[in-house]
Amino acid sequence: MTRLPFLFAASSALAILAGAAAARDTVTVALQLEPPHLDPTSAAAGAIDQVLYSNVFEGLTRFMGDGSVVPGLAQSWEISEDGLSYTFTLQDGVTFHDGSTMDAEDVKFSLDRARAEDSTNAQKALFADIASVDVVDPLTVKLTLSQPNGNLLFNLAWGDAVIVAPETIDTIKTAPVGTGAFTFTNWVQGDRIDLARNPDYWGEAPALSAATFKFISDPTAAFAAMMAEDIDAFSAFPAPENLPQFEADPRFQVLIGSTEGETILSINNKQAPFDNPKVRAAVAHAIDRQAIIDGAMFGYGTPIGTHFAPHNPAYVDLTGTSAHDPEKARALLAEAGLANGFTTTLHLPPPSYARRGGEIIAAQLAEVGITAEIINVEWAQWLETVFRGKNFGLSIVSHTEPMDIGIYARPDYYFQYDNAAFQDLMAELTGTTDPDARTKMLQQAQEIIANDYVNGYLFQLAALSVAKADLQGLWANAPTQATDLTVVSWAK
Repeated sequence: MTRLPFLFAASSALAILAGAAAARDTVTVALQLEPPHLDPTSAAAGAIDQVLYSNVFEGLTRFMGDGSVVPGLAQSWEISEDGLSYTFTLQDGVTFHDGSTMDAEDVKFSLDRARAEDSTNAQKALFADIASVDVVDPLTVKLTLSQPNGNLLFNLAWGDAVIVAPETIDTIKTAPVGTGAFTFTNWVQGDRIDLARNPDYWGEAPALSAATFKFISDPTAAFAAMMAEDIDAFSAFPAPENLPQFEADPRFQVLIGSTEGETILSINNKQAPFDNPKVRAAVAHAIDRQAIIDGAMFGYGTPIGTHFAPHNPAYVDLTGTSAHDPEKARALLAEAGLANGFTTTLHLPPPSYARRGGEIIAAQLAEVGITAEIINVEWAQWLETVFRGKNFGLSIVSHTEPMDIGIYARPDYYFQYDNAAFQDLMAELTGTTDPDARTKMLQQAQEIIANDYVNGYLFQLAALSVAKADLQGLWANAPTQATDLTVVSWAK
């Protein structure tokens, strides 16, 4: 008679434990920046990809955590001998989250939309060499190029190249519909975005049944939320000074890796007096990179002297070209007719590297006679005023797109650098497939922009994330700005 209650209690305890275990298939990841909208194909905001890349939207190819490019919605491809045509065979059985079939017509629509004359795609240049996109059959699409492009498979892995459904374009900014392992379910603006496992996913099902992206902009609040375990992880943790406390706490793990984020002091090359290379050089020599890394990032970051990631084999250390030399900076200003200095604006978006780094840079510029009026802006304002409007003198931003030195070949890009020789070099690079020749061209490109002092090159942003100790599968490195949850799970 006494065994029944015992068995009941034991079975109840097992049920409770099973319920607890079942609850470990959801995750809450915090980010500092909230996306301005949810269409990765029509904005420069990396915060969109941070939530949606690979999770909700997919492209023909995709980046992995180690930076490699692998098949995505395309299971394979064939390249013609002359390099002018790529024939992609698509994965079979892929559907969009609304239940409609994803096929070659959707690929054609997406790429034609991205490269169209009226395209608002922030990386439209990625598609410039595509002459035509032709549907061969529902699972085969052929891209014909106007010239060989050794970067094509790499370019198609960007978030700007994901495949979208024509019938969902009108609502894509608030209700995105992709083909990924997770479906979008809810967006409480100013608070969170919720995703749920896609039961009809064409690939391997994710371990997580649901995920929430929580937006916490204040570094102090980020620390408090993580310590209280209100969140499971914080990707791109905004308060590096707190990392030693997490490292010493067995409840947490700290992930320190590399990113593609060249953090720069952007300079408006067409706005006087920055249209004078001597003034840009003076700005560059006024900057003490290590003081910025130590003061704004608490030592996390690698000094750079050009717009290129130090972990790339083609990287050239050009920090000496713009070494900290206030006396030289003042002499250059005098040569430019600005011995008494000048006043300009310094637009700072929300990230800690910008706000904290901006205060330090403003003080460094003041030492050589340059008064930088700090203007703190939210991302939407930065995109409107700086990126699109080009109405700024200086700004600070981390360019997180992979291998993006090609932006310097675009005179209409927001810092408005116009160098025909550089543009020709980039065009030649695009048509070159020989690895050694490409390396030499990339090194030459780095030297050109460093010697032209196009921007103030500060540091390569480190990937700094904090997570609960038993959460596994998060990217340590950030080959693109993304929080890929497709392989994230809780340790058993």
